[in-house]
Amino acid sequence: MKSLLRYIRQSLAHKLTITVLILSIAVFVVVLGLLYLQSRYMVKQMAVNKATSALNVTAQQIVKYMSTIETATNSNAWLIETYLQPDSLLNLSRRIVMLNAHTNGCSINMEPDYFPQYGRYFSVYTIREGDSLISAKEAEYDYFEKVWYKNAAQQQKACWVEPFYDDSENSLAAKKMLISYSKPLYDRKGKFAGILSTDLALDNLNAIAKAQKPYPNSYFIMIGEGGHYFIHPDTTKLYHQTIFSERRPREHSDIITLGYEMTTGKTDAMKIDVEGKTCMACYHTIPGTSWSIALITPEDDILYDYNNLSYIVLPLLGLGMILILLLTRQIVTKTTSPIMLLARQSKRIAAGDYNTEISHVDSTYIIGRLQNSFATMQQSLVHHISTLQQMNEEAKHHNEELQKARTMAHEAYKQKMAFIQNITHQLRTPLNIILGFAQVLRDSLQELHAEEVKSITNMIDHNAKLLNRMNLMLYDSSDTGQSEELESHKDDIIGCNKIASECIEFAHSYFPEADINFKTTVPDTLTIKTNHLYLMRSIRELLYNAVKYSDGKNITLYVSQTENQACYTIEDTGSGIPEEYLKMMYTPFTKVNDLTEGLGLGLPLVKRHIDHLGGNICLDSKYTKGCRFVITLPLGEQI
Repeated sequence: MKSLLRYIRQSLAHKLTITVLILSIAVFVVVLGLLYLQSRYMVKQMAVNKATSALNVTAQQIVKYMSTIETATNSNAWLIETYLQPDSLLNLSRRIVMLNAHTNGCSINMEPDYFPQYGRYFSVYTIREGDSLISAKEAEYDYFEKVWYKNAAQQQKACWVEPFYDDSENSLAAKKMLISYSKPLYDRKGKFAGILSTDLALDNLNAIAKAQKPYPNSYFIMIGEGGHYFIHPDTTKLYHQTIFSERRPREHSDIITLGYEMTTGKTDAMKIDVEGKTCMACYHTIPGTSWSIALITPEDDILYDYNNLSYIVLPLLGLGMILILLLTRQIVTKTTSPIMLLARQSKRIAAGDYNTEISHVDSTYIIGRLQNSFATMQQSLVHHISTLQQMNEEAKHHNEELQKARTMAHEAYKQKMAFIQNITHQLRTPLNIILGFAQVLRDSLQELHAEEVKSITNMIDHNAKLLNRMNLMLYDSSDTGQSEELESHKDDIIGCNKIASECIEFAHSYFPEADINFKTTVPDTLTIKTNHLYLMRSIRELLYNAVKYSDGKNITLYVSQTENQACYTIEDTGSGIPEEYLKMMYTPFTKVNDLTEGLGLGLPLVKRHIDHLGGNICLDSKYTKGCRFVITLPLGEQI
């Protein structure tokens, strides 16, 4: 891509062609962009109008459907109040259902003990089962707490009851989702007598909504006062869920806003996101109720024809741009080709390709004279440049050798100074402690208590051991110390458990308070042939580090074996080794913190010792509570 851009920048013909093409594209984009934006706005407005029209038609049909229920109920209520007798109520209930095809059922429920001869409850009910009507006096059940009875009784006026599932104890229960228009009944004395309830199956309203579908994937939803779904394509959400159910305000603010708009009785249209798809929601209240209906239409459906138009316009636009590009390029290239050829040849010479040949021409035009001048200049440069290149190569070779020598000397000096400073610092601290306490013993021995003397001598002993340990590590790291120790003890017979106990005892000599657990799965008779001193130093160095860099309370030394190897595992619960130091942990004089005690030789010496013994040491990366080192040694032939 970069080479293509460079090529275009260097070509006058391509620059002119691209400039013309960019201007043409800019004009087309601006004009088509404005046209598309206006078209998109108009398409959306038409879609909103179309959806609103379908919504209004559906709402009017639902209202008309419900009005027939209200009319049937109100027109027959006076007959019931006039003939408020047990024998006539069943016939009147049947009459309402029979004369009104939209009703699913009708019940007349009297107040407690209104007809004492029938007991506390008196209820008659007629339901429509296909083309048949079934009427009966219902069995006694507590209908006073049913929503279709309780709401109208409390309000003392006719009202629509939100959908409920008719699962009453009586044998004539419809066993389906219903909405009811409930009207209070009064006797001739004006006393409240009961409730006349006419039922409408919710399936009927759903069928009305499905009949009006302006777009292939559009659908209706209808919610009640609390946001419960009356109509929804997902039947599992009906009545049991609300439009606010499981909606997070930040993620579904648009749907929550739609829910509040609908439940507060507003009529409008808005854009929402439904399961990742942008949709247009047009909503409308149902007159005479607190319910609201909405038409949800995916934006892809609304813009379907608009998007299809893009598939035609955009290829035509691309074809036009290609034609403009080809014609412009042909004209400009023909005009500028001579000077571009000279420019390319000059560019190669300027880049160092002095063997590029610029030919002489017989033309007397300005471009011909310019080319002949460049040809003469190029021939003169070839001779002088070849000499300079040879001299530069020789100088470059000498400079590289000097730079390498200087870098090596500088690195050696830095390593020497760092080594001296670290050794000096590490030796000075324990020496100062020993000298200081020695002076205290010399000047104030008679004044010190026995406990103080013991504490001082322990400190002197501890720091003397540190000096001795550092001295041994320095000697051990030298080639002389390595060869002497290895040759003098290369065939020692060592008990696997015994040497582990010795290492723990050694660690306690430095850290008496340390709690080191010893666990073994091998018998005390298991031995290996190796260098006792090398193995001893390796295990106790790992134990020393485990105590030093942890709380000293959770350190464990495991001894185990495989078919042909003995294994020593040392683990602790300390801070562990940072990931950035893992690759350097076996490099001599490398420390995580330069201020901590030590020379940075512990792990490198352990690694070298174990390698010389023919074994292996590794850090268990799966252990995350601290550090876990595993040493494996060959068992060899057992004695």
